[in-house]
Amino acid sequence: MVRHFLPVSLFLFSVIVFADGMDDEINSAMQNAKKGITYGLSNLKTKKNKIDNTLIAEDKLVADIKVTKEINGVKIESTGYYNSVSVTVTLYRSYESLVKDKYIDKLPDPPRED
Repeated sequence: MVRHFLPVSLFLFSVIVFADGMDDEINSAMQNAKKGITYGLSNLKTKKNKIDNTLIAEDKLVADIKVTKEINGVKIESTGYYNSVSVTVTLYRSYESLVKDKYIDKLPDPPRED
């Protein structure tokens, strides 16, 4: 019985180590996606209705960011990358909350109906 214990325990140990490694990669990709969200929020004062950008650091893709200004707020979608893992975070914020949190100075003018 002792002979069977060692291979089984080594197998379980390798599964746990693999799971921890995968968890670390997912967390790193999530942190990179958060960097993209922060970038998107800090660039809302531009007059563009749509922003697409890519963050690159040390010759590695960190995040793809898409900011879309909607009628009552903004949608920020950030995909963070780490090794072969990608995590996408989508954030919806109203203009009122963006003014309150000082990401923008004032509510935008409503779209004109021509």
